[in-house]
Amino acid sequence: MSRSVGVEEEFLLFRPDEPQLADIGETVAHDADRRSDDDAQFERELKQAQVELATAPTDDLSALADELRKRRTEIVAAAARRQARVVASGTCPVAYRAPTSDSPRYRDMAERFAAIERRQLTCAMHVHVSIDSDDEGVAVLAGLAPWLPVLTALSANSPFDDGRDTGHLAYRRVLWNRWPSAGPVNAFADGAEYRATVEALIASGAARDRGMIYFDARLSDRYPTIEIRVCDVCADAADAATIAALCRALVTVEADRRHRPELRLELVRAAHWRAARWGLTDQLVDPRGTDGRLAAAWDVVAALLDHVRPALDAAGDLAAVQDGLRSIRERGTGGERQRAAADPARAVDAVTLA
Repeated sequence: MSRSVGVEEEFLLFRPDEPQLADIGETVAHDADRRSDDDAQFERELKQAQVELATAPTDDLSALADELRKRRTEIVAAAARRQARVVASGTCPVAYRAPTSDSPRYRDMAERFAAIERRQLTCAMHVHVSIDSDDEGVAVLAGLAPWLPVLTALSANSPFDDGRDTGHLAYRRVLWNRWPSAGPVNAFADGAEYRATVEALIASGAARDRGMIYFDARLSDRYPTIEIRVCDVCADAADAATIAALCRALVTVEADRRHRPELRLELVRAAHWRAARWGLTDQLVDPRGTDGRLAAAWDVVAALLDHVRPALDAAGDLAAVQDGLRSIRERGTGGERQRAAADPARAVDAVTLA
């Protein structure tokens, strides 16, 4: 039986006719939630100009793709009723001020983390994949680590930030890693060591609570899932579904492996840097080795596809993922389309949801 998969997506809200943020995330989330005809999940986020949606867990990739399109349509309609539009970008392309949403938790984060929190206006896609136990989960986390930069590259959608071209295609990665609890981690011996490490981070003050454990991939504190957190929000729902299928297949393959070559943390960081800097337009660190060698980005994507092919085939997802990857290669990631728009204001238009 296939593992269940669910997706969370974060978006920016803009005024309809100008490249200026609209600080109405709580209102839009409430309106979308009230009008939805089923158990939809819409929430405010850290900043007032953000809104989040979440899909229900499913083992059917086509159902996931359908729900992503439906939820996006609902959130676009809710924003339009408030004279706003929804923008799928990992960072805010234009100059901005970003007021924090009003809650005790967010106010505490703002006081504790100062400039890190003030400049943290980023939008990600998080993919949840079901696991059987914490022990299985931490074993999978170790196997995922070398492949996660490939997912960063496939989802790259944040070349501009605060009115400037950052030179990166996934600059959200750079900004997000300012949090002291973010980024890649060493392998854990078992679930108990993982949970003890989480509690130690909270005790240190580097994380306010379990929700602030911002590892690249983590055990969810609320669900029996692994949560993969390295992706920018995608400009297209179809790309999000393709990447979610790859995430599920990776978890499935790594859960069945018994021997995992461990890549040094320094090389994992280097691999993420290359993925954030150039996305799929240059070379990536090849996850099949441990010496940092480079390979053409799409050759590494092909290696990922080969690595997870048995799981994709068993789930009936192989053809859909192959088609999805072909589409990303032909039209480019959201970051490539933003960069082609040539300036930050036009980049906002390039990734505005219809």
